[in-house]
Amino acid sequence: MLLQRPLLGKTHLLLRHHCRFFSQSAAALALPHDPEAPLTYLPGFPKPEPSETITAIPRFDSGKSICAKERKAGRVPSIVFEQKDGQHGGNKRLISVQTKQIKKLVNQMGSSLFLSRLFELTVKSEFDSDDVIEHVRVLPRRLHMNAATDAILNVTFIRAPSDALLKIDVPLIYIGEDVSPGLRKGSYLNIIKKSVKYLCPADIIPPYIEVDLSELDVGEKMVMGDLKVHPALKLIQSKDEPVVKIMGARVSEQKKAK
Repeated sequence: MLLQRPLLGKTHLLLRHHCRFFSQSAAALALPHDPEAPLTYLPGFPKPEPSETITAIPRFDSGKSICAKERKAGRVPSIVFEQKDGQHGGNKRLISVQTKQIKKLVNQMGSSLFLSRLFELTVKSEFDSDDVIEHVRVLPRRLHMNAATDAILNVTFIRAPSDALLKIDVPLIYIGEDVSPGLRKGSYLNIIKKSVKYLCPADIIPPYIEVDLSELDVGEKMVMGDLKVHPALKLIQSKDEPVVKIMGARVSEQKKAK
């Protein structure tokens, strides 16, 4: 249930309510796992950079006019919610983050990599306060930007404790174009997918997946089942769906060759 009154004086009661909510909702995410066998990133697979911290404050009301005021004040209206198993949503809480911080992160990483990166979220009573309500790990789930200006309008975060499973569109990074036999023969690269959806344990979310083109010849393709990922990741699209293909030379190029 969302609080329907503004934070007046940052009363102790409201702050205790928020702290209680964050603690309870984090516990609600628990999924069975074997503590004797923690999941870790494996050698040879992309590993994310150390987590950065995003600072937030509670937001006690929603609506178009409220969100407009938040943006005018240099804040991005945001939501943190729970997703226990990558399929079903849970409780949510309204927060606001600093526009300048989110804009800097998105500009540095690009929107697709920002959405596959884990962050530490520190919720304070005020941005410049030492009064920390909660500190949790989160994954950005959605980034809503103005199509004309690229202004960041909203961000949705998912809680990402170690025992959570999260459904993620993992970005694809293509490598090996310079040595691909097909491309060296004058064929061209037909990129079909820019990301692939996986169900990922929160502790081993890949920042991206490398697609190695170095052995692809003319007419050959890679499908989702060919991608090399951590064995704990579960592909939730068809393994036979194509990702990339080396196509024959374009008609215009063939005429030039003659």
